[in-house]
Amino acid sequence: MPALTAAALRAAVTQVAPTQLPSFVEHLDRAVEQAVTQSTIAPLRTFLLWWGEFVANERHPARAARLRELEAVAEEATDREALHSALAEMRQITDVAQREISA
Repeated sequence: MPALTAAALRAAVTQVAPTQLPSFVEHLDRAVEQAVTQSTIAPLRTFLLWWGEFVANERHPARAARLRELEAVAEEATDREALHSALAEMRQITDVAQREISA
């Protein structure tokens, strides 16, 4: 897992999901603008954590694919049980990714 720095995450995104690099750059630009406007580093910290979690998941293609499947299930769910089940599994996946970026 790369360090939670913009440079390290950019390199990781380039490697694991190169099509997402424009989104990465756009999100970084917005975070910098918000940080300056708000006089806080919170938007930058949020950016680093979001992309850290993204990279943690994308490093494991099966996990990333499952997360995308669950997102689709949650979006199309017509009953509460299906939605709850999808969200619970999504939470498990994101918890694993968050532990990886915290290690």
